Amino acid sequence: MAVGIIIHITVGSEKRTEFFSDERIRIGADATNDLEIHSKSVNGAGSGTWFELENSDGTYRIVNFEPSLDLTINGKPVRRFIAISDGDNLAIENSDVSFAFFSIENRSSLIAVKRDQRPVSRFIEDAALESASSVKRDDAKTFLREFTRELLREISLTTKLIVFVLSTGFILGVLYLGFSVSSELRQSRQKAEEQNDIIRKLQDKLGDAANQLGQLDKTNKDLIKTVSLAPNLRVEYGGGVCLVVGVYDLVDKKTGKPLRYADPNEKPNPYEPAASEDSAPQTANPHAALTTEGNGSPVEYDFIGTGFHVGNGYIVTNRHVVQPWEEDDLVKQMIKDSNGRARVKRLVIYFPNYPQPFPLKVNQVGSREDLAVGTIDPTSIPADLPALPLEADSEAATVGKTVVTMGYPSGPDRLLAMVDDDEAKSINARFGNSRQNLINFLAQSLKIVPLTTQGAITDLDAHRIVHDAKTAEGGSGAPLFGQTAKVIGVNFGVFTENTAANMAVPVKYAIDLLKKAGWKSPEETKQAGETQVASTNSNSASSRNQ
Repeated sequence: MAVGIIIHITVGSEKRTEFFSDERIRIGADATNDLEIHSKSVNGAGSGTWFELENSDGTYRIVNFEPSLDLTINGKPVRRFIAISDGDNLAIENSDVSFAFFSIENRSSLIAVKRDQRPVSRFIEDAALESASSVKRDDAKTFLREFTRELLREISLTTKLIVFVLSTGFILGVLYLGFSVSSELRQSRQKAEEQNDIIRKLQDKLGDAANQLGQLDKTNKDLIKTVSLAPNLRVEYGGGVCLVVGVYDLVDKKTGKPLRYADPNEKPNPYEPAASEDSAPQTANPHAALTTEGNGSPVEYDFIGTGFHVGNGYIVTNRHVVQPWEEDDLVKQMIKDSNGRARVKRLVIYFPNYPQPFPLKVNQVGSREDLAVGTIDPTSIPADLPALPLEADSEAATVGKTVVTMGYPSGPDRLLAMVDDDEAKSINARFGNSRQNLINFLAQSLKIVPLTTQGAITDLDAHRIVHDAKTAEGGSGAPLFGQTAKVIGVNFGVFTENTAANMAVPVKYAIDLLKKAGWKSPEETKQAGETQVASTNSNSASSRNQ
């Protein structure tokens, strides 16, 4: 006689087993049922009770069901009052819901029936019966306890012995591994101590080697200075190398009025230079006579070069940098034809790391050598502006010796090449038509940085130093350093066809020109200061004696 039934429910990937001992069991999709199922795959008709089971004479039967759900049992349509047998499978067509049934019966101890094994094992039935009669109604725990107890009874002695042997072997293996690991750790500690001893000995040897290297380093300082000459000079004196920027125009010698192109409607001469930032677009014909009247474009030219600070506001550069019209045959012819002269409208210098320009006043120009000396206001000189040292020893310049030059070859084009392509394009788009505005912007952005190159002296004479340190137009006036880290020459000529034929004026000629302008060397300044201090002390002593 059936005392309960086990129902195994499958909803999609979720599975669950429930035990019921009630005489009547309702299964459906709402809370009024004993077993409530939720599945989206069941159509709307199945919102109440799907089917109902009733225990009749010890057998559970389907007494009611929802016809619209197309219920099937073991693949056949469900009929009323059909009996549920062990292992029967009830499913809802076109859904992911199915039910498997297993009945539980009381067994008589006096009556035995010979038949095939039931789909549900005996120990499961016993566990379910005990669960049904349990006072606490803790079905899951009771079922699990009885299931485990019966499972142990079902295991044979041979299986138990095998499990015991395997467990014992596993424990012994773990103990053996632990002992092996302990031994390895002990040996590792011993080896670590031995290695520490070796390391201590090596450290002692390294200390001796360090002392030897220190002595060797002292003997190689001169060689190291030669190898790192360029970067060292860049760090120490790069801030004292300036970019020279200027604008000049042509004026009438008699009246001083600016000369203009006569007819602004003429097509521009291809040889005409670019106008400065203050000039209108030049559209006049330079072959026509220049005039001081009319509204034609003024004749203006901008120019750039390099210079360097030697102390007390004195700047050394080339003559052709501050007087560029002397080197331009076309401009010289225009001056001759129009009875004009050149006039500098603007002449300033820019130092690295300083956004503001410094006005430059030309004091001396060389009559033979391509040199010029200018000054800036001493009161405006930054305190950290370096003064480049000048080499008075002529033996410092020898063929084969290393030289370093710092300047601004190619002017703003080279400076723009040092920034990112996108940023360079943006800057060109904003200031490409005005070199003056472009240079001002680069100075404000702290992008005025000299180019440092290194080479060697390839030839020399009394008036020329020939070297192969790379430079270009705009690098004129740049300092040429020797291996003594002092300036031995001033660049003035570049031969693009031969990189080994860059020319510099020996610095001794620049020193002569500087002295004519009133400059004093650091040694002379120091001596003058010492003399002044001694004179002051002498005067003070005389006053006390009187």
